[in-house]
Amino acid sequence: MANGKPFADLRPADVVLLVGRLLLALIFIHEGMTLSWNFEGAAEAMAKLGISTPLLLATIALQLAGGLSIALGILARVGATLLGLFCLSTALLFHTNFASQNELLHFEKDFAIAGGMFVLAAVGAGALSLDRVFQRRM
Repeated sequence: MANGKPFADLRPADVVLLVGRLLLALIFIHEGMTLSWNFEGAAEAMAKLGISTPLLLATIALQLAGGLSIALGILARVGATLLGLFCLSTALLFHTNFASQNELLHFEKDFAIAGGMFVLAAVGAGALSLDRVFQRRM
């Protein structure tokens, strides 16, 4: 906080980091909510892939908690690391039929999102985050 103004030291990179965090978080929050709203259908579809209901519940919790942590910038490094590992796992477990162009695209997309998550884990949430707000108050 410079000169008593909370955002006087804000840089363009801080705004770009916020936008990037929100874009990365959106897919996980949306998917977690979609799975929650259609839980029975999701459970049936996941059972066909060998995924149990407890694992589906854990996936929904990870997507929502990780997505919100990144969007809000609270424990974003942890959320980004967990979601990055989730993306790598999803790619390696479910999208390895490279004869299918669609599966290859999903594999590459999951790897790209994981890369973005690991970059976020390395740099942190930035100035426009709840972590920074709480840090300033201490």
